[in-house]
Amino acid sequence: MAYPKDIGVIDCMLQIPGQSSREWYDFMQPLFMDEQSKNYSKMPVEYMFRNVPDISDTEDYVAYTVDKMDAFGIDKAMIGVQHETSVQALKRYPDRFFGSYHANPNNGMAEVRKIIEMHETLGIKSVTGFPSGTLPQVPINDKRWYPIYAKCVELDLPFSCTVGVPGPRIPMGPQKVELIDEVCWFFPELTFIMRHGAEPWTDLAVKLMLKYPNLYYMTSAFAPKHYPKSIIDYANTRGSKKIMYAGYWPMGLSLERIFAELPNVPFKDDVWPRFLRDNATKVFKL
Repeated sequence: MAYPKDIGVIDCMLQIPGQSSREWYDFMQPLFMDEQSKNYSKMPVEYMFRNVPDISDTEDYVAYTVDKMDAFGIDKAMIGVQHETSVQALKRYPDRFFGSYHANPNNGMAEVRKIIEMHETLGIKSVTGFPSGTLPQVPINDKRWYPIYAKCVELDLPFSCTVGVPGPRIPMGPQKVELIDEVCWFFPELTFIMRHGAEPWTDLAVKLMLKYPNLYYMTSAFAPKHYPKSIIDYANTRGSKKIMYAGYWPMGLSLERIFAELPNVPFKDDVWPRFLRDNATKVFKL
């Protein structure tokens, strides 16, 4: 069960620092009801992430990020394309970064056209969604997502979706894992990737991955010592091709912590290459 070195890790959730935390999280402000969430310092989930990474000041955050990736053996990383620094990263280092577009289903067909534009101009490899974080909230199986799901099928783009109880203090209903069942049933060609844990419904997440061949899971926003046991057990048995590594730097977790804890995850030897690289290579067609 030894953690392999020099494998060329693919990180399915990383971001270029430099933007203020307000740019990353203020879109949720209208949903916050408690004073702690409204007046957060670095992120609205500080009650969970107690050591949010401090980023050194630099004139070139893109190069800074590449240096951090090199230090921890990260070959490629998926980054959101909502910020100009991320767009520049894709253009400067196309061999190190691949893009995802964060979709808002409340925008209707305008959002579908935006996905097409991002695919044609930036070559995005995924569309992402945050059902509980949209304003108004949009459940995973809501009709407003369906044009986006259909376009993902047409463009052969995976859809990466936040599922389970959200960390921010906003309603969890839109992200109940059971809602994925209807989407995978109606869109059998859609590659759907669960992100941010799926807790407390990880047993159901495993059951649905057994049921649907195009349903996957990434470990974003979880320190390795907190990976759910049911996910580790599934990866070590029938799900070795379904579970992918994703971090959460610099939003909430440091790479130092992640890569210090990873070797202690009890994956089998043959699971490690799939978890760290092979599954993402296949799913995102890298």
